[in-house]
Amino acid sequence: MPQPGALGAPRRLFLDTAMSTIPLTTTGAELLRRELHRLKTVERPNAITAIAEARTHGDLSENAEYDAAKERQSFIEGRIKEIETKLANAQIIDPKVVDAEGRCVFGATVDLEEMKGGESVTYQIVGDDEADIKKGKVSISSPIARALIGKYAGDQVEVQTPGGVRKYEVLEVRYE
Repeated sequence: MPQPGALGAPRRLFLDTAMSTIPLTTTGAELLRRELHRLKTVERPNAITAIAEARTHGDLSENAEYDAAKERQSFIEGRIKEIETKLANAQIIDPKVVDAEGRCVFGATVDLEEMKGGESVTYQIVGDDEADIKKGKVSISSPIARALIGKYAGDQVEVQTPGGVRKYEVLEVRYE
């Protein structure tokens, strides 16, 4: 069978992974819904207005404002489609109702202590779109989250980081 995109082969608009279930916490899903609402009610109308304004400036073939406005509109429409697809394929998980019997799972908040230096850190395991290390939210696909999944308080984990292997002890697993 020819490869997708090859002459005579079917083209796929999305990667296969785009159609699989996307885990999101209830907070992450709400943030995406708010962004979608803002894009549709504020950004999209602003882009349309900017295009209309740029059209009044004459020849479109040499109109940089028009090109920029069209590019902005294209970006907004792409982001709207991306968010709608993610929400349609989302498996929304409320960490407060997870009953994993103390096991580290998606949505769990985990207190860790680095075994070498004794530094304590707290992470919540969230979806890729929600990850923000500054807020203590790590992506389910990150090395630290992959190492933590299935662990209990008292377990030790090794995480391969850009700075080398780090060893942690799991102090507590919470669902909040």
